[in-house]
Amino acid sequence: MKRVFLVVLDSVGIGELPDASAYGDVGSHTLYAASTSRYFNMPNMRRLGLFHIDGVKEKFPGIEENTFAGAVARLAESSKGKDTTTGHWEIAGIISEKPFPTYPNGFPEEIIREFEQKTGRKVICNKPYSGTEVIKDYGEEHVKTGALIVYTSADSVFQIAAHEEVVPLKELYHYCEIAREILRGEHSVGRVIARPFIGTYPNYQRTPNRHDYSMMPATTMLDQIKESGLEVLGVGKINDIFAGKGITDTVRTKDNAEGIERLIERTKLDFEGICFVNLVDFDMLYGHRNDVDGYAKALTYFDGQLPKVLEGLRDEDILMITADHGCDPSTPSTDHSREYIPLVAYGKCVKPGVNIGTRKTFADIAATILEYFAIEPEVTGTSFLKDILI
Repeated sequence: MKRVFLVVLDSVGIGELPDASAYGDVGSHTLYAASTSRYFNMPNMRRLGLFHIDGVKEKFPGIEENTFAGAVARLAESSKGKDTTTGHWEIAGIISEKPFPTYPNGFPEEIIREFEQKTGRKVICNKPYSGTEVIKDYGEEHVKTGALIVYTSADSVFQIAAHEEVVPLKELYHYCEIAREILRGEHSVGRVIARPFIGTYPNYQRTPNRHDYSMMPATTMLDQIKESGLEVLGVGKINDIFAGKGITDTVRTKDNAEGIERLIERTKLDFEGICFVNLVDFDMLYGHRNDVDGYAKALTYFDGQLPKVLEGLRDEDILMITADHGCDPSTPSTDHSREYIPLVAYGKCVKPGVNIGTRKTFADIAATILEYFAIEPEVTGTSFLKDILI
């Protein structure tokens, strides 16, 4: 019974891509930035080979051992963009030739007007903003007037913040569905995101009831795996990112700790197929807030929990640990960064000590997983299965 556990450490990039200058990301290296903190400690990922990857080993010259337990690679992004949706879709086999639209000056008046008309509520803010700062600056007005806080970021997102006692969750989610219907054609943003919060001014806090409404992707490896009669288990944001397409079972998580718990639980289940996990705290809580120490602590925590994941692996299981983009917490920018991503593969059927260098696209992951399940790929990418399998 073959199982693949694909874990995305959201935003853990490993160095600028050749075209990083076009995105304002020259010098970005998320993993190295986190490693400058005294709280950084990843002995288990080191044992699996993380620090032997191209672009990583040069930053960590103290890594002297010649052997490691896994197979590793560095993957370049072929898609245009550096956002969550684009990165995950490429991992699943879709290369996006055109980036999702972004709105550095806020959304056009006609979009806001139609949204107000269909929701029956006014809109406030409508500009790029930090998610924590926007509720601090606009939360009181929202509570008093019922107006919806609409904001964006450097990513292709239409975010709606509302107090749970002013706008019940069901209503907020409905407003997001309305926005998703409006944002089509040239305004097809990658995600519409519900951002509920609670509390009283000035101590508002976001809740775990966030919900993402992504564009519907074309055929991905998830569709092909599901159509082959195998299981596709989503953990965390995966179901949202793929708009539920190709998923057979899903569970939401409130943070990395719960995401890792759900992953460990799924190693104990009898299923054949893939368990696809997103751990978002690296990006959401630390990368976007330029919190180097927080980022380092989150990586250290993941590393400390990793042995529990490894214990649950069976003879034909493959664990793949990767990322979707960068979000260097040490640069002036609080946005995602255009970076290579790591791939660390491990299992009893995986050759130890293999470095397959730099790959041209994240989509090679999809091609490899499909080949492992003996599924003829309908997605972009080149399999490296023969290079890593015993």
